[in-house]
Amino acid sequence: MSLLYGCNSKEESSTDVKYSQPRVIAEYPHDSDAFTQGLEFFNERLFESTGLFGESSIREISLESGSVIEFEMLDPNLFGEGITFMDGNRILQLTWKAGKALIWKFDPLELIGSWEYEGQGWGVCHSENGYLVMSDGSDSLFFRDPETFEIVDSINVTLNGEKVEKLNELECDDEKIWANIWQTDQIVEINPTTGYVTHVLDASNLPVERDSLDSGAVLNGIARIPGSDNFLITGKLWPKIFEVNFNDN
Repeated sequence: MSLLYGCNSKEESSTDVKYSQPRVIAEYPHDSDAFTQGLEFFNERLFESTGLFGESSIREISLESGSVIEFEMLDPNLFGEGITFMDGNRILQLTWKAGKALIWKFDPLELIGSWEYEGQGWGVCHSENGYLVMSDGSDSLFFRDPETFEIVDSINVTLNGEKVEKLNELECDDEKIWANIWQTDQIVEINPTTGYVTHVLDASNLPVERDSLDSGAVLNGIARIPGSDNFLITGKLWPKIFEVNFNDN
């Protein structure tokens, strides 16, 4: 159990779980060559991290057209992973196995620093209480200091008492955390105090022709739309981004 959220975070029973499917509001084009690892809105601008060795990038993209507005390629030895925004108009980008978190500024995109960490990097988001929340593909979420990137706390995520592993891309949303479950069509809502999953979304209803996609083209990428209750979700190598609502169905 994490103590970072204190007594104000809503306490649910481990069995208080909602099951639903996202309701599709709109569809937008997406670069089908983009191996999406992270998706994030900032000041009504959409940014994406892409992966694969030799192909990883950080980019600003147009939601309406799907075109790339600006991008920077990563060192070919780095495999890009999740992204989030930090104070000072900075973007944090994880890498998979290199143990390196990249710090970017934008306008223009430029690498300005990095942090080292142990283990793998998968997803990351910036919580409402200021901490960076990071996943590593296990059932654990790690809370890190936004100034030093040191781990200050962690939780284990469970659904009805069972471990939830393969936690991937993250989106912090008020007093909860949303996470893609790698190699599934599931997105889960997590209580950051208890680690309990409180909502399971089955995104298999998204109108994507999965049979025509590469085997690695799995659901990945969550970004809340500023000033809205809707989210953007997509997948690796998917031709579309979907605007969805998580609470209607």
